[in-house]
Amino acid sequence: MVFLVSLLVLSLFSFSNSQGPPSPGYYSSSRVGSLHFSQSFRNLWGSGFKSLRDYRSDYFGTSVKLQPGYTAGIITSFYLSNSEDFLGHHHEIDIEFLATMQGKPYVLQTNFHLWFDPTKGFHNYAILWNPNEIIFFMDDVPIRRYPKKSDATFPQRPMYVYGSIWYASSWATEDGRNCMIMCKIINLLNRIFNRYQPFVGKYNNFKIGGCTTNDNPSCRLPSGSPSRTGGLSRQQSDAMEWVQRNYKVYDYCRDPQRDRTHTPKF
Repeated sequence: MVFLVSLLVLSLFSFSNSQGPPSPGYYSSSRVGSLHFSQSFRNLWGSGFKSLRDYRSDYFGTSVKLQPGYTAGIITSFYLSNSEDFLGHHHEIDIEFLATMQGKPYVLQTNFHLWFDPTKGFHNYAILWNPNEIIFFMDDVPIRRYPKKSDATFPQRPMYVYGSIWYASSWATEDGRNCMIMCKIINLLNRIFNRYQPFVGKYNNFKIGGCTTNDNPSCRLPSGSPSRTGGLSRQQSDAMEWVQRNYKVYDYCRDPQRDRTHTPKF
């Protein structure tokens, strides 16, 4: 059985039309210039791309428009990784859009619904990673912040930037339950699934601003807040709390069914 998975990279510029959360008051994406795809990336697979250089800290952003309709089992992603250099013990920081059944919303890892329809237009998604913290942004609104608490649980090796769209039916949609049912049908009637192809993720407005591995150690580190000393402003924190209160659909740290005895503190 062959699944046609397509990725379309556009060298365009887009504007966000998000609404919902309070204004963060600071717009990190406006501090980083946009790049054409060929300036910083190359095609890696038929449905993936990789940055030309690796980075030791940076602001990484792109605008994405997702596939509408039935996409169960499909993952659209933008992430940092050094898996090719440290296979089996690599670091990775992910933005992943988990596919959906017809009429149900996408889930953005880690465990957020969106306050807009990501299939109707391009929206900005970004990762800020520096030696002290990791912050995830949607349309410049911070949705998660991870301050460094120990060397053991914080990525410190250089990483490349990747984007891809791929098939992960065993877990991507509602833990794989619905897609596993569908896939049994597909094994018998492949034409049922074929009518939903191709699956297309559209990317544009690439932004990278920070320090590559080869840059001088004095390279200015990226910041996600107006103070440039790390952390978030009060206004940014309020916006993040609003999103987490209204759109976070699951919290591992608050799940009483999880045994976190041996989970290191991130």
